[in-house]
Amino acid sequence: MSAPNGAVSVVVVLLCLVGIQARKDNDLYCGACRALVDELSWAVENVDPKKTIQVGSFRINPDGSQTIAEVPYARSETHMLELMDHVCENMADYGQTEQGPGSRKSFVRISGRTGEKLDLTNVTISSETTKMLKFACESIVEEHEDDVIALFVHDAENITDKFCSSKTDFCDDAIHTKHDEL
Repeated sequence: MSAPNGAVSVVVVLLCLVGIQARKDNDLYCGACRALVDELSWAVENVDPKKTIQVGSFRINPDGSQTIAEVPYARSETHMLELMDHVCENMADYGQTEQGPGSRKSFVRISGRTGEKLDLTNVTISSETTKMLKFACESIVEEHEDDVIALFVHDAENITDKFCSSKTDFCDDAIHTKHDEL
């Protein structure tokens, strides 16, 4: 009778390990999602607010008019598409941090954008972390590019929570969590 109990124990241990791995993946994708939105937000904020772009149809209507409008370039679909092409390369500027055993891992910038000093206490910097974060970012961009662009073009508040929690469920508990690291 001990063999079936032993087999059950092995199955329980394996299920626990699979659950831990799934949580790590959730942490990775949540961190990549939050870093992606942070990088895009920073890029949008640093565009000259006076810069505009013409959007609309360049076709001439039967009455001889055109429906063209000028919109701010920073949050235009054109600018967002340009940013999406290379935003995941910035994942090399992130490191992994864990507050203790059993805690969720998160990702923080390891280099300042404007030369400011950053606190790198409890931050692990490795090429493996960079590769995994970049891969997760590229997967998110590939799968959800239209959603993130739509949020930036049409909505300017709480994009991180709206995209990473509501739209994608990568950070399913992030709405209830304080966001200090990004």
